[in-house]
Amino acid sequence: MVTNRTFTILKPDSVEKGYIGAILEKISVSGFRIVAMKLTQMTKADAETFYAIHNERPFFKDLVEYMTRGPIVAAVLEKENAVEDFRTLIGATNPADATEGTIRKLYATSISENAVHGSDSDENAAIESAFHFSGREIF
Repeated sequence: MVTNRTFTILKPDSVEKGYIGAILEKISVSGFRIVAMKLTQMTKADAETFYAIHNERPFFKDLVEYMTRGPIVAAVLEKENAVEDFRTLIGATNPADATEGTIRKLYATSISENAVHGSDSDENAAIESAFHFSGREIF
C-alpha cells in the first residue's frame, strides 16, 4: 500500500529546546503539507503501546521515560513519496552519522535524543497516525 502520507513526532528534546518552529519550517519548505498536528504529552501507557515493538530491547525503559518527560508535537504530513522523502529529510538516527542539513544533524544531540520520529513504512505511517489522531482530526 503506497500512500502520500507519513507521521512524525517532534520529540521532547525538540520541544524543550524551542525547535518546533524551525523544524516545522524545514518540513514545510521541503514540500510537505501538514494535514494534522497537535501539541500533546504521551502517558507512560501511550509510550509503552506506541513503542511496543521495542519492549524487549534494553533501551525500552529509557525510551518510555524520554518520550513521556515533556510535550511532543505529533503531525501527519502529506507529499508524494512522503515516507521515503521524510526519512531522507530527518537523516540518520545517530546525528553524528546524519547528512548535513538534515533535521537530526541540525537539531539532535545524540542517538537517544534525536529530535524527531519519522515512520519507516507506509503501513506504520497509517498505524502511527491513527494512534495519535482520529479520522476527523486529519484534513
